[in-house]
Amino acid sequence: MLTRRKFLVTAAGTLSAMRLHAQGHSNVRVALAIPSGATGPHMPIDFVGLSYEVQQLADPTFFSAQNSGLIREFKALSSTGVLRLGGNTSEFAYWKPTPDSPEPEHPQVREVVGEPKAQYYGMTVEAVRNLSNFLQATGWTCIYGIGMGTNTPARAAEEAVFVAETLGDRLQYFQIGNEADLFSHHLRDPKTWSAKAYLEEWLALARAVATRVPAAKFGMPDVASNASWLTEIADQWPSIQSPPRVTTLTHHYYFGGPATNPDVNIPNLLKPATMQKVQNTANIASAAASKMGARVRMTEGNTCYRGGKPGVSDVFAAALWSADYSLLLGSNNYSGVNLHGGTGKSVANSVGGSLPGDALLEANGETPEQIAAHPHPFYTPIATFGSDYTLEPVAYGLKFAGSFSGGTLLKTDFSTKLQDTEVDATAYAAKLPGGHTSVIILNKDAAADLDVELDFGRGVSGAVETEILHAPALDSREAHITTSTKTDSLKQGKCSVTVPHATGLRLTLV
Repeated sequence: MLTRRKFLVTAAGTLSAMRLHAQGHSNVRVALAIPSGATGPHMPIDFVGLSYEVQQLADPTFFSAQNSGLIREFKALSSTGVLRLGGNTSEFAYWKPTPDSPEPEHPQVREVVGEPKAQYYGMTVEAVRNLSNFLQATGWTCIYGIGMGTNTPARAAEEAVFVAETLGDRLQYFQIGNEADLFSHHLRDPKTWSAKAYLEEWLALARAVATRVPAAKFGMPDVASNASWLTEIADQWPSIQSPPRVTTLTHHYYFGGPATNPDVNIPNLLKPATMQKVQNTANIASAAASKMGARVRMTEGNTCYRGGKPGVSDVFAAALWSADYSLLLGSNNYSGVNLHGGTGKSVANSVGGSLPGDALLEANGETPEQIAAHPHPFYTPIATFGSDYTLEPVAYGLKFAGSFSGGTLLKTDFSTKLQDTEVDATAYAAKLPGGHTSVIILNKDAAADLDVELDFGRGVSGAVETEILHAPALDSREAHITTSTKTDSLKQGKCSVTVPHATGLRLTLV
């Protein structure tokens, strides 16, 4: 069995290859001024997050203190992350407080392509207790998803009581319902389902939970893509008497899909127009959150929906995308990002039983052994290869962006300056908790290298440490974050660096 580790090469060799590859390209020059005042949004220390299907808890050994390999990779990604449990499968879970608790009667649902089949499973005391131990071992907290599609207020409240007591301060808030804007496909009558109908149902469930757990906090509505629901709910919120405590407005985001869609490709994933659409959604979400006195979190998303696309989701291009996507949301005052993943089985179950990416590889003539060498699902940040867990490229991008966690972003004119160069690149700056200034430059361009002069201010001095996010090529099945052993010093407050094409660079003034 091939593993991600077998793809790794030495950092020194990779950096040498990058320098050689960069030769022969004309470099584009740009000057960026770094403001001294930390006037932008604060990026929480727990900004980095992962999202898993609730059904993952059906195996109580997965999120447990005994799963040392998974704990290792969670801690490698972040020491203070947020695990979100939800997904399509959450709508078919039911609370099973004792081994002999009977399965409740379930409402009729429709079976449609791309949505999970009605395969019900019980959430057990053992799974929640093991989850608590897992969170303690990783240092992470949890957003816990309770089903809405086939649930009742009484069962939701009973589950919430045990979860709150067991997770304690590791529980951030409850999320009731997953992608309710798509319930009209298979769980509700499309003629009557709306944001208003959702809010009425949600209030019944949330109030039942809050009655039993008075300190309960909530995130909502966790829409798949219809950002107008955020606006509608925010507009209706002032008319709700004694509303449950909502701390976070939540939504999902996938660049495109499914895997068979030819428009899901590396150039489209990385082009500026893709991030402009992200910004448009962020504008809507932020305005709605402001009305409700809440923040926004992207609680489930990735490159390509229904399990990802091989050659796009599991390559280095996904690392550059996730770094840029995360930092863009951070600059829009989001509280965090949860990239979706898990085991191939759990995600396949969430989308009807199979991953379209597998069919794509089979059609391209790949053998079962070759297909097994890909992560499943293809977009997962942490892949499972037998008993081994490994960080995938998309996770390295999230980790790179997460280096700003706990800092305050600086308001800059970077985007305007870089647009003028016509190079596909972005840059962000932050004042870190220790007071150091750090800059991340992401050169997503497939060909053009970028010469950057950074101006921290004439009176500023100090050494500059460098980290690089890199791989041999955009379509490489690997990613690395390498810290330079050499430090440079500012000269009259300035330093100059070259950011090769298809590379991320982080410079920190120490």
